[in-house]
Amino acid sequence: MLPIPAEELNGSGTLGPYWTFYRAVAAEQLNRWLPGEPSVILDLSGGRGRWSGQAARAGHRVIEVLDFRRTVDAQSRLRDADRVRHVRADDLAFLPDESVDAVLAEERAMSIELMAESAMSDVARVLRPGGRALVCVDSLVLGMAILAEQEQWQHLRQTGEVMLVPWPDGSITRCFSSGQLRELLMGAGLEVEWMRPRTVLSPSTVDHVLGSDGRALTWLVRTELDAHPDDDDTVGIHLVASARKS
Repeated sequence: MLPIPAEELNGSGTLGPYWTFYRAVAAEQLNRWLPGEPSVILDLSGGRGRWSGQAARAGHRVIEVLDFRRTVDAQSRLRDADRVRHVRADDLAFLPDESVDAVLAEERAMSIELMAESAMSDVARVLRPGGRALVCVDSLVLGMAILAEQEQWQHLRQTGEVMLVPWPDGSITRCFSSGQLRELLMGAGLEVEWMRPRTVLSPSTVDHVLGSDGRALTWLVRTELDAHPDDDDTVGIHLVASARKS
């Protein structure tokens, strides 16, 4: 899969069909991952309401940590207010040890959080034994694509070092190899269940299939999720991992 141009990464631009597919994959991935029984879910995905809303509608109680840097959609907050508690906080000090059943760190939360090791240790602290975390991070593929667009050729080599990449808006993203993501999770005392690129199907393939038959989205999503490119960080702009606390 070729890297996606940086201007497309916010879901705008010419890759509309691909982002429709991407969001459908992410939603079905979460649907398959969520606990089968009603549980307490901690959502660290940035206060956008999408992930907490999906978990709430699946019957779970959700604590959503709101991001100070973003405006929260009031409609999404009202729609799921009976099952979603919103908290503005810089860290998880407000939660006692072993108080939640699962943690969502979608929307690149651990890439935006440059002190990811400390944040992940806090995630492990609040998880109950047997609890799970779903984590999405920016991949080295994405980092190298952004650096190439910025003509930062001296940094375009994959090493064991932490890759911090400046975005055009002035923010910094931390990009991970599969090995680095595994190290992050295991360093917090979590057992990695699985790890994979979020998507391996290319934008051109998705665009071609959906352009030929708009009803093919469900088939494409199933094909994507039935693939098993475990630990393959040579494709995809994001890596996703599930980890469990023993």
